Amino acid sequence: MKSIFLKSVLFICFLIFYCEVMIYYVVLLQCSWPHLEYSNQFINSFQQNQPLKVMLLADIHLLGSRKGHWFDKLRREWQMYRAFQTVMTVHNPNAVFVLGDLFDEGLWCSKKEFNYYIQRFHSLFNVPQETKLFVVPGNHDMGFHYWMDDYLKQRFDAAFNISSVDLITLRGNSFVLLNSMAMEGDGCHFCKSADKQLQKIANILNSNKNEKTSQRYTNVEKLQNSKPIFLQHFPMYRSSDKNCNEPDSAPPEAKFQIFREKWECLSKEASDKVLKLLNPRVIFTGHTHYGCHVIHNEDIHEWTIPSFSWRNINNPSFILAVFTPDSFAINKCYMPKENTVILTYVFGTICFLIYHLYHVTRKLRVRVFKKTH
Repeated sequence: MKSIFLKSVLFICFLIFYCEVMIYYVVLLQCSWPHLEYSNQFINSFQQNQPLKVMLLADIHLLGSRKGHWFDKLRREWQMYRAFQTVMTVHNPNAVFVLGDLFDEGLWCSKKEFNYYIQRFHSLFNVPQETKLFVVPGNHDMGFHYWMDDYLKQRFDAAFNISSVDLITLRGNSFVLLNSMAMEGDGCHFCKSADKQLQKIANILNSNKNEKTSQRYTNVEKLQNSKPIFLQHFPMYRSSDKNCNEPDSAPPEAKFQIFREKWECLSKEASDKVLKLLNPRVIFTGHTHYGCHVIHNEDIHEWTIPSFSWRNINNPSFILAVFTPDSFAINKCYMPKENTVILTYVFGTICFLIYHLYHVTRKLRVRVFKKTH
């Protein structure tokens, strides 16, 4: 009897450990850093700058006090924590970019709850000392343009030391980070400030990297003649997701829903402005909770990254990217599916019950045999 009890406890512990910890290693070890194409230009760049390994994710949506059951909150946060920390252990990126909607209720929460949000974020998405972490704001962090005010914007910006438009350089690669909600184009002071910053950064990138000007940006290293990588929360302008064919793209019923400019995507006017001023080599966005890959102006690739949370999508994913000043490569990595974990629990429970049923019936047969003989 003790032997059966011990085996049962060990089986239950293993099932939980596998579903809550081990499965993340099993799945994420199947993804690897992409390989850059080798050329003379790449080799020269490689000698000057070691390739930069970057993880990109979006739409974490840490739950607040208004929405979601406590178990829902616990389950989703554990899933994100386990996935993210497994990536840190297995792949060890040089930098991490989170593309908005860190918080689900950032636009409604009090100062006390916002500080708790910040604490939880840094606890769940803790990075090694040598890894740099950057964020861009999303509409759930400070509200859409009509909701955003000085207080909400300033407290988020102060918490992560960001502004409406930021220029960051890492190993010779220039990253431009933009607050999508400040691109409304209605002449408000948020938009005017963002326009000025965007124009200033465009001038820096297009004027042979004037070192005196670039010193105004504290995260800027030595700039090189390289097209920037552009990151924001909203996707660039597109009519819908109908041309998105990624494995994690929107379901058929949602693909053909028309995008409203400044709500589901950046306005066409703002998108054209960004493309003209920055001429980025690649764009990364979030917001829709589903994956998409589109091409602008025939050669500018945009990847929309789905939500990192099971709460928004069954098969979350993120991107591993490798950059040099003149080259880049992308690899999309999928996390364990929520229904796979649930089915594993169900299958394990069925096996557990069958095992016990077998032993119970076996004992009954033994007793019957002894009585009859």
